[in-house]
Amino acid sequence: MNTATVSAAPAVSPPDTRYVWFRSRDDVQPYLNETAVRIRAGIMLAIPIYMAFTLVDVVFGGRWNVTGDVITDTFETDFDGRILYMVEAVRRTYDYTVQTWFLFYALFEMLAGMSVKTSYLSPTIWLSTWLARRSPAVWKPLAPKRFAWGIGASMISLCLVFFHPEKFAAVVNTVTTLPLLPTTEQYLPRWLPLLMVWVCLGFMWLEAILGFCVGCKLHALFVKLGWLQEECEECNNLNLRA
Repeated sequence: MNTATVSAAPAVSPPDTRYVWFRSRDDVQPYLNETAVRIRAGIMLAIPIYMAFTLVDVVFGGRWNVTGDVITDTFETDFDGRILYMVEAVRRTYDYTVQTWFLFYALFEMLAGMSVKTSYLSPTIWLSTWLARRSPAVWKPLAPKRFAWGIGASMISLCLVFFHPEKFAAVVNTVTTLPLLPTTEQYLPRWLPLLMVWVCLGFMWLEAILGFCVGCKLHALFVKLGWLQEECEECNNLNLRA
C-alpha cells in the first residue's frame, strides 16, 4: 500500500497578545493589524488638522499688522472710489517653530512604520495596538501601507520646505555647488502646502473612519500596471475594489 507524503505548511506563530501590530515576528513579509492601523491614523489626524489651520492663516490671513493707534484720512480716493487712509504698519512675520516640531514628529512616525525594527520606536504604534487589544485583528501586508506612508512623508517634507525655504535652498546650493534656489524669497506657491495638507487630511480621514487606504489602492494599481514588483504574493494580487 502506497502512502503519500504530505508536507505540512510552515506554521505561523500566534500573535503576541501584548503587541498585536504585526501578525508574527517570524513572517518573511510582515502583516499588520489593520484595526490598529486605523486607530493610529485617527490619532495622527490631529497633526494635519492643526497644520490646516496654520496654513489657512498663512495663505489667507492679512500680511500687515497695524502698529499705530492713529489712522489718518488722506482725503484721497482710489480708482474704485474708496477712501485712502494712512497708517503705521509692519509686514507680518511668522514663527514656525512649533509647526516644525510637529512636522518632524509626523515625519518620524511615517518613516518609523515602514520597517519592522523601527516600528517599535513609534509611540502611536504602541498606543494604537494597546487600544486595539480587545478588537479582532485584520491582517494586511505591510508593503501597500509602506507605500502610503511614503506618500505621507513626501507631503510632510514639502511642508517643511515651505516653512524653511532658505535653509533648504542653502543645503541644495551647497551640495550642488550651484545657485539653483534663491535663499531670500519663497519659491514655492503659497497654495501648494495648503493643498497638500488637505489631501493628507482627506487620506487619513478615509483611513481612520472608512478604512479606505488611498495609498494602498495606488500601490495595487501600480503593481497591476507592472510599475512595481513586490516579493509579497498577496501584494501582487491586490484587488482594487477590496
